[in-house]
Amino acid sequence: MSAAATRRGAWCAPGTLRLLALLALLGGAIVGCGGGAATADPSEAFPGGDATVFRLFAGQQFGQPAPNLTEAHNATFFTGNSFFNKVWVTAPASTTARDGLGPTFNARSCSGCHFRDGRGRPPDDGGEMDSMLLRVSLAGDGGQAGVVHVPGYGDQIEPHGIDGVPGEATVRVRWVERPGRYGDGTPYSLREPVYALANPAFGPLGDDVLKSGRVAPAMIGLGLLEAIPEQTLLAWADPDDADGDGISGRVNRVWDVEARQTRAGRFGWKAGLPSVRQQVGGAFVGDMGITSPLFPEQNCPTPQSLCAAAPSGGEPEIPEDRFAAVVLYAETLAPPTRPDYADPEVMHGRDLFADIGCTGCHKARVETGAFPALPEMAHQKIQPYTDLLLHDMGPGLADDRPEFLATGSEWRTPPLWGIGRVQTVNDHSFFLHDGRARGFAEAILWHGGEAQAARDAFASLPAADRDTVVRFLRSL
Repeated sequence: MSAAATRRGAWCAPGTLRLLALLALLGGAIVGCGGGAATADPSEAFPGGDATVFRLFAGQQFGQPAPNLTEAHNATFFTGNSFFNKVWVTAPASTTARDGLGPTFNARSCSGCHFRDGRGRPPDDGGEMDSMLLRVSLAGDGGQAGVVHVPGYGDQIEPHGIDGVPGEATVRVRWVERPGRYGDGTPYSLREPVYALANPAFGPLGDDVLKSGRVAPAMIGLGLLEAIPEQTLLAWADPDDADGDGISGRVNRVWDVEARQTRAGRFGWKAGLPSVRQQVGGAFVGDMGITSPLFPEQNCPTPQSLCAAAPSGGEPEIPEDRFAAVVLYAETLAPPTRPDYADPEVMHGRDLFADIGCTGCHKARVETGAFPALPEMAHQKIQPYTDLLLHDMGPGLADDRPEFLATGSEWRTPPLWGIGRVQTVNDHSFFLHDGRARGFAEAILWHGGEAQAARDAFASLPAADRDTVVRFLRSL
């Protein structure tokens, strides 16, 4: 019997586990099959509070609306779903509602990167990017843009162009293996990406260009994250590590293009975006070349003259009503329920996850505040496993690319809800900002900096306990 099993009694048969989980869901503590008591909290079945979805269709577990939506918002959700998933075409076209693609772009639809509203994946060794992109910038203070743009290219590489407009460059990824060993001597290998740009259309990119690969994240729970009060983020922040725990999370302060002021960053891998609306608008213009009320100007850096001369699909190419529908869709994709939350092994993994220090950043519980634009997301007790703060993750994960206040080694704590369903929805288990981790254990082993102690504690666990932590993550 494993060390984890010894702590909680003998493993239960799968049918018994399902029964115990159901009993706990109905509101009680469970007793481990081996006689050891284990506490099951029924609220863990509701990671999104009232916005949690229970009807989980195969492959569509990230694509369901929050069940507490009003009738009107539910109708808007499905309008947004249509524009999120449909392929955009070059203007002018008879399909005027969906023309205006490009002139340069990374994908032809939102779902081209967020397949089934889920997570993108990196290419195989030597392959080209599909559902991820390459951010580029120069060192320095980016001001209201957040980053210093690369002359001729902007802040990301768009490899595709419509007819008559060249794509900017081809991005290829090569993987380098880094071997290591757990505390018990078990070997492992981590892989690190190396990016190469071929056929740059507007001159060579110098050695001073900073590069950072970014996979598309899963879309669930974004409105709930936006509804977390800023005061909560500030209360969690400890920039000077005043409590001496080695964790010094910081709020990124970013430019809100609509409010014309700085706000707390919440979205993006470095918390460089203040709202779902700005995230959606930035993705439309940056990834697909679709202008919106928020970003009405096309992304054509000097000297991309053919890009600037390309026909438009309207001004803007997605009008406010359709744009707002996509924003609401992105805000109300529901976190899925956790049917295995009361499995004794899952509960033990949850406790180990906390014991080794992971919840210092991946905070399990928080309550959302008032959210007048979408009251369904307000005052919900949620379990996203994030603090939305910036943390220094050490040199191993550093991209050396600053973004607003985020340094080159700081990253936002990503939410973990739904992470165990990526394999089912997207048919892969590649994690971290660039997809380098081939599973949960590798993702943990890449942690450094403020997370070094938690990483080392995980690496020192017996193999059975490491597996138990992974079992917990698969339950989320």
